Amino acid sequence: MAWPPPELAARLAARARPVESFAPHVNAALPWLAYALLLALLPLVFPGGYALNLLAQMGIAVIACLSYNILLGQGGMLSFGHAVYTGLGAYAAIHLLAAGWGVPVSLLPLAGGAAALAAAAALGWVCARHGGGVFAMMTLGMGEMVAAIALMFPAVFGGEAGVPADRVTGEVWGISFGPPAQMYALAAAYAFACTALMYAFTHTPLGRLLSAVRDSAERAEFIGCNPHRVRWLGFCVAGFFAGVAGALAALLFEIVTPESLGAQRSGAYLLFVFLGGAGAFTGPMLGGVLMVLATVWLSEITPAWTLYMGLTFLLMVMYAPGGLASLLPGMRRGLAGALRRPQARHAALALAWAALLAGLIALVELLYRLQLAPAGQGGWALAGISVNARQPLPWLLAAAVAAAGGAAIAVMRRGK
Repeated sequence: MAWPPPELAARLAARARPVESFAPHVNAALPWLAYALLLALLPLVFPGGYALNLLAQMGIAVIACLSYNILLGQGGMLSFGHAVYTGLGAYAAIHLLAAGWGVPVSLLPLAGGAAALAAAAALGWVCARHGGGVFAMMTLGMGEMVAAIALMFPAVFGGEAGVPADRVTGEVWGISFGPPAQMYALAAAYAFACTALMYAFTHTPLGRLLSAVRDSAERAEFIGCNPHRVRWLGFCVAGFFAGVAGALAALLFEIVTPESLGAQRSGAYLLFVFLGGAGAFTGPMLGGVLMVLATVWLSEITPAWTLYMGLTFLLMVMYAPGGLASLLPGMRRGLAGALRRPQARHAALALAWAALLAGLIALVELLYRLQLAPAGQGGWALAGISVNARQPLPWLLAAAVAAAGGAAIAVMRRGK
């Protein structure tokens, strides 16, 4: 007699679950593996102390921008006071560090997140009662109120000098977080963990409800959803991760000043999240990288960096409201098409645009050097060549390059 009997074999086969394919799970894990590999390899490619400091700032900015995008991109809440929560998280971490209570340095970002969560729970309950412009104005008022309070209590907020501390409070397993490489490792670990948690939040029921309230609060209320409570919970989640970012910044710079609570910092989060793309999860990550490159690296190169950022913001609003994240698919398709069918006309058009931009940038830099330099000076080192803004030749050359580029573009467009 055959075993198992045919009847039993048929019954077991009917109840057996089909073997799931691991391909979807592998495909979902590949971006995260690439992200972790990138964070691990960056300090090997850029081993210098200054480079590691910049990379740590990028990781912190990524957390801050992603937390802001929970409000703007996912919840549709335009906030002008997000720096309050990064700043309060930074103050909580720096006070714990200065008090010497033995809290491990690696856990201070969580303490900063808890402090910011408490502040977001209190202030957010008031702000989240409304959406749209009312919410924006209330966050602006709350942010200005907290910034004013910070100046009124120098014993807590340190006044204009801020509150300093030393993050090297003792080694644990040979790790003191004094060297830039160790501080970068801490920032990278938190950046990866917070990115994964915020991505997971977008797929939770609360995250889905937050998007539903963004699209239509009235319809969400019809299905039994309380828009005020959903906005408030999303506000609290954003505040926690903002506090983690602020605490990491406090550990990196070892000082916190009231400027970290101001409207300028909140405006920077809004600007760079929009530039990166609030509609895609990777957009705020790009925005965080741009934030550090602009405010730290570009600001050291040129005094006109704010002008360039303002013009970039205007161009993105007019021609790419979805941010850089919305342009990447089209850029990949365009590059692939150009590689398959190289065309001399496209290359010439790209060179003409490059000449136009280079000439205009040179004119702007010359004007800034001329206005900001002391009397009798105006020197400008460009690629190792000394350029004097008070002489006519640099102006003529820059204008000629810009005019040539503009004329070439006009001729090629007319010949379509």
